[in-house]
Amino acid sequence: MRKGYYIAGVFCLLLVLVQAAGRKQQQGGPEPLVLQLPAGFPRPVYDFSRNPLTKQGVALGRYMFYDFRLSRDSTVSCGFCHQQFAAFGHFDHALAHGVGGQQGSRSVPVLFNMIWQKTFMWDGGVNNLDIQPLTPLTDHNEMAADLKALLQKMQSDAAYRERFKAAFGSEEVTSERMFKAFAQFMATMVSARSKYDSVMQHVPGVSFTPEEKAGYSIFREKCAACHKEPLFTDLSYRSNGLPYLPALNDVGRMKITGNTDDNLRFKVPSLRNVLKSSPYMHDGRFFDIFQVFDFYDHGVVTTPTTDPLIGRGIALAAAEKRQLYFFLNTLTDPTFLKDTTLSEILIN
Repeated sequence: MRKGYYIAGVFCLLLVLVQAAGRKQQQGGPEPLVLQLPAGFPRPVYDFSRNPLTKQGVALGRYMFYDFRLSRDSTVSCGFCHQQFAAFGHFDHALAHGVGGQQGSRSVPVLFNMIWQKTFMWDGGVNNLDIQPLTPLTDHNEMAADLKALLQKMQSDAAYRERFKAAFGSEEVTSERMFKAFAQFMATMVSARSKYDSVMQHVPGVSFTPEEKAGYSIFREKCAACHKEPLFTDLSYRSNGLPYLPALNDVGRMKITGNTDDNLRFKVPSLRNVLKSSPYMHDGRFFDIFQVFDFYDHGVVTTPTTDPLIGRGIALAAAEKRQLYFFLNTLTDPTFLKDTTLSEILIN
């Protein structure tokens, strides 16, 4: 790969001070963290004024993200399922699984660019980043923690008391502080340094190959209506014609809204880092991107809620699949996948 893919020039010079307006840092208190926003991205929807980033807050969130002790039996951490090399998805596992060998009914969603999202999970059942971790923490198929007992366990731990004091000014461990620290760490999970980004930013010496350029044209013609640039998702909920699996009995967003029009509708995932984040679809049924291409070409099942943009499928010739593959590869962000500030740390 060319070094240009990693050039920091893909980030705009605009710096966002996430310290709340008018709030003065107390001497020895948390240090404000400055976040860079990628060029060409929309304004984040996350309200930083309610949870300004600090170095100590982000550090606490990272510490908790990789701490197995947060699960009921100390065997599963957030990072156990959300693996950095897989764009914080779970490589090679179709469905989420947790303590005691329990298995969920959906695949593990990737984690990045969350400050541009208003809702989370495959069905949009969580509507704020600050409480997103509550579901995996307490779900009996995942970490299965009792929140009250977990807070008491953390309060009794000297290392946690010290970290909460550094992040929030006192040793008190509360659910609000815990979730704010999680959100601060997840807010730093920004993926926007792929080859695609370098090309869009006109970085000298970086351009699409003929195959990639052809794939980009196919993408814009056949995929971009749902996977809108630059996030490569429109963040909507759609039924893409994926055949219903009786064994899982997953009705998608209808489970949340109770509206039959939402039957089998799931969140449109981002295609950034897509070649690093298999398996695919909400139930992880496809382990290879060419299986996804084949599905759209001749596997779509039309139902009353199937999105009109899908119709009866999306025709893709063999050459187009190859070219689309090469373009999707340009959405891989190696810097994000190897960013040591996001990587697993040793928990004492």
